[in-house]
Amino acid sequence: MSETEIPEGAVDEPVERAVTPFELFFDLVFVFGFTQVTALMAAHPSGRGVLRGMLVLAAVWWAWGAYAWLATTINLEEGSTRLVMIGVMGAMFVAALAAPYAFSDTAVLFACAYLIVRILHLVLYAVAARGSRELLDSVVKLTPTSVAGPLMILAAAFVDSSVREAIWAAALLLDFAGPLFQSSEGWQLSPGHFSERHGLIFIVALGESVVALGVGGGQLDLDARTITAATLGIAVVTAMWWMYFDVVAIVAARRLAQARGAAQAAQARDSYSYLHYPMVAGVILFALGVKKALPHAHEPLHWTPAAALCGGVALYLIAHILFRLRNVGTLNRQRLVAAVVVACMVALASTVSALVLLALVAATTTLLVAYEAVRFREARRRVRAARS
Repeated sequence: MSETEIPEGAVDEPVERAVTPFELFFDLVFVFGFTQVTALMAAHPSGRGVLRGMLVLAAVWWAWGAYAWLATTINLEEGSTRLVMIGVMGAMFVAALAAPYAFSDTAVLFACAYLIVRILHLVLYAVAARGSRELLDSVVKLTPTSVAGPLMILAAAFVDSSVREAIWAAALLLDFAGPLFQSSEGWQLSPGHFSERHGLIFIVALGESVVALGVGGGQLDLDARTITAATLGIAVVTAMWWMYFDVVAIVAARRLAQARGAAQAAQARDSYSYLHYPMVAGVILFALGVKKALPHAHEPLHWTPAAALCGGVALYLIAHILFRLRNVGTLNRQRLVAAVVVACMVALASTVSALVLLALVAATTTLLVAYEAVRFREARRRVRAARS
């Protein structure tokens, strides 16, 4: 990799720019990874299956987040950098293929591919940081946990399957905690690009719920019950989209752009790298729940799909509450109430049909959106007007 392939000084003063077509193309392998997580949990709709799915999702998410930080610092389309990124796509695609059996038959394959993805990220970052001593120091300090976590996942593939989840959890906790072990000094980012990239990957997660609705409904007779259930599912997905993009995404992006230096890096880490994971996890869990609900809309849901359906939406709302606390410092009480209400609906799973349960979740989220739109209409208008 020559000096000209990553422009000298490219990391000294990040330039605000839009997400490129290549970045969207790169994200496709992670889109497939999200789909495979849902497939893993759908094939094993138990508490252990959901735990495994969330662990795989955390690994996929953290890998995507690592490259989101890289992309906001340097241009990934120059020279051999683009070729390396295509190689990363290949390795991530293999990891995604292996994801549904990452705790059994393809454990070694998943871990090796994932390790390659993470090491190539560090190599690219180190090469890019040659013009910035502070950034290079930050990359070096992050390397131990960024390598140790994936190596622990690889080690888990060679131990008894009964303890693999525990090793994965320890590996991911270590990996996620890596940025907390060091100062935020040295990290650089383009705030608009960074927030836009996370908004787009969130839409991808919502797309997984739409796909789950489409696949589930497409395998059934399109009678009134199926159409009603699918419509209710779309209503929940729309509410989740509205709650994020109507005001929250605008305010968060503005706060990130206003921050400077280490405070900006810490806010990006907390608000996006950390708190967007439970948002995405909540959407993926809802996708699992609705995928299982559609074929059995007239019957009570089993406990695990019901917990995914209601708990996924509750987790999503809780992540929003924490997101607001981190960015604004205030508590969103109406979303807290809605999260508690939706979470408590799991108790109804054995007494009502899946269709009724889905309708209750849809009613709660839709009413929440309507309440916020009316109650805070002036504040909402000011926020959205300032953006334009």
